[in-house]
Amino acid sequence: MKKFTRNTLAVVTSFSLFISAHSLANNEPTTDLQKESYSIGASVGNYISNQIFSQTKMGAEVDVDMVVQGAIDALKGQQKFTDEEVLTYLNKRAEFLNAVRIAEIEKIAQKSMADGQAYLETNKSNSDVVVTKSGLQYQVLKQGEGRIPNPEDVVTVNYKGFLVDGTQFDDSYERGEPNRFALISVIAGWQEGITLMPEGSIYKFAIPAALAYGNDTVGMIPPSSTLVFEVELVKVEEPGENAHGMGLSGMGMGGMMGGKGSPH
Repeated sequence: MKKFTRNTLAVVTSFSLFISAHSLANNEPTTDLQKESYSIGASVGNYISNQIFSQTKMGAEVDVDMVVQGAIDALKGQQKFTDEEVLTYLNKRAEFLNAVRIAEIEKIAQKSMADGQAYLETNKSNSDVVVTKSGLQYQVLKQGEGRIPNPEDVVTVNYKGFLVDGTQFDDSYERGEPNRFALISVIAGWQEGITLMPEGSIYKFAIPAALAYGNDTVGMIPPSSTLVFEVELVKVEEPGENAHGMGLSGMGMGGMMGGKGSPH
């Protein structure tokens, strides 16, 4: 019996070797039918290998012999458990894996929260930084002279987004196009911060997790993350037929921007 825990490379390698040992034939596929059939098997094998890899990486044991035997028995229509029993055992394993995931996310969230609080404490010591009642921190890099947006307005902005360790997760300048969205569609930190900016301004925001994505993981943004943005307010428009939002409440970019290059 082969059991593996954290040695994920050994798991995948052993699984591949075990499959080879159980092969009924070792013929090279030559016809289209053989190649298509082989591809079906390869797809299933890759899926199983990925499952084994991800589960062992999380610390779960996998008996590779039994994985292979289960696959062979199912292909022959001779599986040892009923479909209901299979589902029961898979659900039991899923509960374990989910508990592991939750614990790992909580660990990441605690670190993100601590790092964010440390950053905010240091940042607010800068005499150029203003802290609002909500906890939003902002610094004026360039003060424009245009119109200040209302909460219901539509704005066009360029921006760069960072984690507190300096990791950049988005850059509209790099994409070569600004983002246009309704302010009501974006995260609270942007809703507040951008309504402080005259058109033509560039501000730097430090946004606590509570004003950003809270406990959610969004793309490469960990849960409970403080976010840092440099935002240039390019244009302010009153809401109208063409003023539909793409904003910051579900950012996709690696998870951060919901629409193409739109911070929501």
